[in-house]
Order: sequence, then structure tokens, then C-alpha cells
Amino acid sequence: MRILAPLALVALLSGPGLAQDAPPATPEVEDGLSLMQQGARLLFRGLMSEMEPALDEMGRALEALEPALREMEPALRKLIALMDDVTNFHAPEILPNGDIIIRRKTPQELAAPPAEIEL
Repeated sequence: MRILAPLALVALLSGPGLAQDAPPATPEVEDGLSLMQQGARLLFRGLMSEMEPALDEMGRALEALEPALREMEPALRKLIALMDDVTNFHAPEILPNGDIIIRRKTPQELAAPPAEIEL
């Protein structure tokens, strides 16, 4: 979350302005905006070059999982049809013996406002 605010600010400053009618007041302001745009481009290029290996690896992992996911598809469709809406259930619990329980929420729990999730 801390990285999103500066990125949004850079994106806002690097793009075209909302009011396109009035040109910048002085050449210095124009040069400053040009430098900000160049800085934003360099920042985004750097982020993209850092993320590219991770995205490539994730793509390869998804390709490797595709056969298993296709095999599981009919069972997952049945499970989704049975559950209807995932929000009607609590998070899964793993018991000491290894069993996994997914408890359905009571009508009172469903009527209560959802709790906020802390990040």
C-alpha cells in the first residue's frame, strides 16, 4: 500500500493535465514537468524490468498446472454448485487429525454486517 500512493502521484504528474487550455506560465515550469515525465517513465521501466522475471516464472508455473487444473475442473464445478456462494461459509479449519472442515454460517451470522479485514 505504501508504494501505491507515490506511484499514483507519479502517474498523475506524468500524464497530460486535466485542464489542457492554459499552457504553463514559464519555460522553467515546462522543463520541470518534462523532467517529471522522464522520471516517471524511468521509474515505470525499472519496475517493469524488475517484475518481468517474476511474471515469466508465474506464467511457466501456470502452464505446468494447467493439466492438473483441467483434470480437477469437473469436481470444482460440482463444489461451486453445491456451495452456491462462498460468503455463506467460514474460512476452512484444519483439525489436528488433518481433516478440513468448512462450516456454513448461521442465519444470524449472515445477517450481521461483514467484519473488516486488517491487512
